[in-house]
Amino acid sequence: MEKCYEFEKYTVIIGDMIDSKKIIDRKNTQIRLKKVLSEINNKYAKDIASKFTITLGDEFQGLLKSKNNIMNIIFDIEMEMSPISLRFGIGVGEISTEINFEYSSEIDGSSYHRARTMIEKLEIIKNQYSTRQANILISSQDKNAEIDKLLNSLFSVCTVLKSKWTSRQTEIIYAYLLSEENQYKTAEKLGITQSSVNKGLNNSNFYTYKSAIDNINSFLSEKEDD
Repeated sequence: MEKCYEFEKYTVIIGDMIDSKKIIDRKNTQIRLKKVLSEINNKYAKDIASKFTITLGDEFQGLLKSKNNIMNIIFDIEMEMSPISLRFGIGVGEISTEINFEYSSEIDGSSYHRARTMIEKLEIIKNQYSTRQANILISSQDKNAEIDKLLNSLFSVCTVLKSKWTSRQTEIIYAYLLSEENQYKTAEKLGITQSSVNKGLNNSNFYTYKSAIDNINSFLSEKEDD
């Protein structure tokens, strides 16, 4: 079967704190971010070509050699850093320099340029008064432009769903995922009833959100295996 969506080898994720200057305790927030990124580097070591590190104050990036966990990595960072709002630019393409495993900022190539362009586009979207919501955008080869648009539309829908989550719903969702998606284990972990867990998941439209994210993750992973 002919491929309808072609990927080059490497994927760059650039993340950035939204309105970071308004964060009251920026020092401890950065310490927290370093800890989260360290955990990501350990948890997804098999996928990482260059570690996730802080690069420009409140910005961070990492290079992936596998696309199997792109969305899982982003979701984990978002949940661990909540309620801090983040945005993510994903760039898929080539690497034109040597790969430094310790410092992603010393690497260059089309994947980095595309991810940077997406971060800049997200900043423009945020500053527009009448536009779609988004905190994740992806860019790959020009021949994939139409499918990139579809993926980015899904990201926008997911962003809208996430924006409605209360802090309590976010806590329930993350505990649910850490509890192997078992509502009873989640209830025990949080000291609440199973019906409260079920209500929190349904009221947040979590299952709709997760279905979209899982489909995106599956799509990206399948393209890698073609």
